[in-house]
Amino acid sequence: MKFIADCHLGKIAKYLRIFGFDTLYFQTIDDNDIIKIAKKENRIVLTSDVELYQRLKNTNVLYIYHGKFEKQLLEIFNYYKLFDKCVPFTLCIECNGELKNVLKNEVIDHIPPKTKLYHDDFLKCKECGKVYWQGDHFKKMQKFVNSFISKT
Repeated sequence: MKFIADCHLGKIAKYLRIFGFDTLYFQTIDDNDIIKIAKKENRIVLTSDVELYQRLKNTNVLYIYHGKFEKQLLEIFNYYKLFDKCVPFTLCIECNGELKNVLKNEVIDHIPPKTKLYHDDFLKCKECGKVYWQGDHFKKMQKFVNSFISKT
């Protein structure tokens, strides 16, 4: 299942990626380009734009009501039954690229000094090169992922 989120849904796109769902997102993009990409790549459009929703009404589109982020995410998960399809921490939250395990010496020049001391396991995005490790930020995301998935 692949998504494309309109420019109002950046946080949704980020969290769908955290859960392992291929989600395109552009800070600025024309509605016509969203439609073109969605059709070409068979993506579901997630939008909070009424006009875009109306244009796509009888296709793969979900209108996301303005409101609290967690409620919006829950709506998407319930509508598409995503709870058992999650593969968390497999996609880059920045660019949607695939993450791969890398050796510490491969990323040593791209990590902070304290990270070098306390962490040995790393992931790197195949597309943009962003490096990830299981620090405090990861632990907070992991906690969110676990509590969110348990809402089934």
